[in-house]
Parts: sequence; C-alpha cells; structure tokens
Amino acid sequence: MDEKLKIALAYSGGLDTSTIVPWLIENYDCEVYAILVNIGQDEDIDDAIARALQYGAKGAYAIDAVDEFADEYLLPMLKSGAVYENKYLLGTSVARPLIAKRLIMKAKELGCTAISHGATGKGNDQVRFELTTMALAPEMKIIAPWREWSIRSRDDALAYLEGKGIHLQVAAEETYSRDANLWHLSHEGLELESPANAPEYTPKLLKLTSLLEETPDEAEEISIDFEQGKPVALNGESLSFADMIRALNKIGGKHGIGIVDLVENRVVGMKSRGVYETPGGTILVYAHNDLEELCLDKESSLFKRYVALKYAEVVYQGKWFLPLKTALDSFIDETQKTVTGNVKLRLYKGNIISAGKTSPYTLYSEEIASFTTGSLYDHHDAEGFIKLYGLPLKMHAAVREIQKSE
Repeated sequence: MDEKLKIALAYSGGLDTSTIVPWLIENYDCEVYAILVNIGQDEDIDDAIARALQYGAKGAYAIDAVDEFADEYLLPMLKSGAVYENKYLLGTSVARPLIAKRLIMKAKELGCTAISHGATGKGNDQVRFELTTMALAPEMKIIAPWREWSIRSRDDALAYLEGKGIHLQVAAEETYSRDANLWHLSHEGLELESPANAPEYTPKLLKLTSLLEETPDEAEEISIDFEQGKPVALNGESLSFADMIRALNKIGGKHGIGIVDLVENRVVGMKSRGVYETPGGTILVYAHNDLEELCLDKESSLFKRYVALKYAEVVYQGKWFLPLKTALDSFIDETQKTVTGNVKLRLYKGNIISAGKTSPYTLYSEEIASFTTGSLYDHHDAEGFIKLYGLPLKMHAAVREIQKSE
C-alpha cells in the first residue's frame, strides 16, 4: 500500500482549524499533524492540543515561540518604526511568518510533504503563510481548505462539525473573529463589518483594554530604558522584551491605551474593517519614537521614515523572508546604535504624554538651542547661511522680472 499523505496543519484550536482537521482526513485520506505555535495567545493550549487529537489528528504539538516572536520579530519591527496605514501596529502580520516557519520546521521533522492553513480566500494570511512556504520550503504542497471546500460561513463550519459528532461551544452569531498574540488582539465581524457602525466598546469586544469610563482618574508615570533601540527596563526593573510587553499590556490596558478602529487595504485588493487592541505596543512605539527625536540626525531620521513605510508594507504583505527585508534591517540597526537612553511617559485615559527623555548620545544641545546666547553659536553666522540658502529664490525672482519685461 502507498504511504498516506502527511499534512502539517497550522492549528489554533479555533473554529476554522478545528473544522479543517476532520475535513482533511475525509477529503485527502491523509494523516493530519496539528501544530500549534505559541506566540503569547491567551488560551488553554493543552486543551487545544487534546481537542485536535479528538478531532482525528494523528499527532498534535505545541511549540513555544514566545521569546523568539518578541526578540526576532517584534523587536526588529519596533526599531523600524513600521506602522501600516498610519494606524495598524501589524500584530497579526508580523506573527504569520514565524508561525509558518515553525510549522515548516516541524513538518519536515515529521516527514510531512504538505502543509495546510485556515486562512480564508479573502484574507491576507493566505498570502503570508504561502509566501513563507515558498521562501523556506518550495517543495511543500500547500492545501488551503477555504479555497476548496463548500463551507462558506461560521454556521456552515459548526454544522459540518456537528455532523461529525464534534460539538464546539461557539455561538457564531455572538462571536467576533479574533486573532491574539503577545503583541495584540484583533477583532472582526458582527457590527464591525459595516464601517457605518460604531464599535460596541463593551467587555464583550474589548479584552485587553479598559473602557475609558472605567480607567483611573489619575495619570500614571512610567519610565522605559532603551539600549540601542531595545527596551530593556521598565521603571528601573530589567525585563526580557517579552516580559516588557506583558507588563506594558497590563499598564496600558488599565489606562485605555492602544485601541485602533481601522478600515485597511488588504493585500488581495479589498478593504476590511477591524478593531485592534495593542496597549503595550502602542506605548513602546511612542517611547521609541520619542527617544529617536534626541538621538537621530535630521537626514537619518527623514530617510528612516521612508524605510518605516516600506518595512510596514513588507511585513503586511508577508514578505518577511525577502532579501529586501534583511537589507532594511541592516540600515535600521545602524541607526539604532545611538538610540540609548530613558523615556518618561504619563498615561491617562487613552493618552500617552511625554514627560522627559535623556540620552548619553543626545544631539540636542541646550547651550545651542537656548534663547540665551552661548559660546557655541554666533547669531551673525545666520546671515550668510540665509543668503546662500535663499539664493535659488533670488534667481527665480530675477527670471520672473525678465519674463514680465518681455
């Protein structure tokens, strides 16, 4: 007999991937290996693994990649300053290449020749999973059930599972489609499907962030230390980057920080609407930008903004393993060599307020910038500078005079 096809499934334990396990077995006569990559999602991983076996998986594995996610994915992105379409801190986007990479590694270890994922044919994640597979394991067959099966809704998926004797405690009409990890929590579906509707900001929707009405009435001041662009201490306490994010998620969430309502342009061409909670990430991006104001020269800072836009595009489109991304990282790491110092912030009812910053590599000189004349700057020098700086304007004015006389 021919050996059965072995398929490694990027498994989360949610409705879609739970449905995919028995569907693959039924339609491909295969062995399914469910691979759950832990990147800080708040869920019962042991329960999810046990359920995968109940659904018929030949094997089910949980892989701890939280620190790898923080140090090798979130940190480079933080240093880059990448923000997609001025709002989105790329929490789902940056996670997919890592999940796909660890899925592929485990698939090869298990002798699988195909991988499968639960991304829909309308979404970005199918692009991210499959571009990573093309980069790291082009020989692997890719199976995307949402592009093959007749299931078209969460109700259909629940009905399919019921037909297999599998009963999930999920009410499709009451549940948002969510993606969670160490960095953020996203929400789609229900009232959010229409941009005309205001999000129902209640505990039903928000899970990381307090309602503004329930946040403290007094501001809280925090202090973050950076070394070469990396946050290393919070309020004087040294922390791993993963623990830094966890701590700031709690602090920021308490003060209602980091909620984004965005209609974004997907890779596949359509617009979609979602609400994102990123309390810790929002604080870190603000603090990092604040410190760069002191430490980066004008030209580097300006060019880094262009790089940040491209970096956000690369991450959003699932091109993490492109040579371009490696090249961008090299430029970014060079800029971060002097981004060392301390940033103080005040957090109050959804707001982040600068409260002072210092750096041993600051390019700000109080003696030069002060209204009081110092020895490092002679006001008379400005006259010659302005004459040279304005020379093109004088030349254009002369040309206009010639044109008027013709």
